[in-house]
Amino acid sequence: MRPEVSIRAESARRTKLGLIRPASVPVCWPAVPNEFLRPMLPLAADENFNNDIVRGLLRRNPRLDIVRVQDAGLSGARDEAVLEWAARERRVLLTHDVSALTRYAYDRVKAHLQMPGVFEVSRRVTVRTAIDDILLLAELSIPGEWEGQIRYLPL
Repeated sequence: MRPEVSIRAESARRTKLGLIRPASVPVCWPAVPNEFLRPMLPLAADENFNNDIVRGLLRRNPRLDIVRVQDAGLSGARDEAVLEWAARERRVLLTHDVSALTRYAYDRVKAHLQMPGVFEVSRRVTVRTAIDDILLLAELSIPGEWEGQIRYLPL
């Protein structure tokens, strides 16, 4: 008997016994259809925001909707312009800039202009803690929940 015949016969025997999965049986559960996935909070990372955090966020959740200000063509733009863009795009802004950007965000709220929210992430917080907190907020918040608010991380 040729060796490949015996291998085929052994493979057929194992399949009959349930030791080998037939090709028609899926390897894992089918992917969840998009209509069942919860929408995530759209985020924008300020120009000065730590890119290690952005990369870590995307590694932990590739579905995360995050745009860096630089990628939107706003490198070097004034804080007011960044906040205006974030408001138009309805994205909560992630920043480390506690002084100037916060003041402009409060000015927008006082002027009754749209301000989808700002998350101020302390530079002293570890990358892991920042990623954990931001993912928690992005995955469990509903769009519009942080409208007109400034929150300081870590939580």
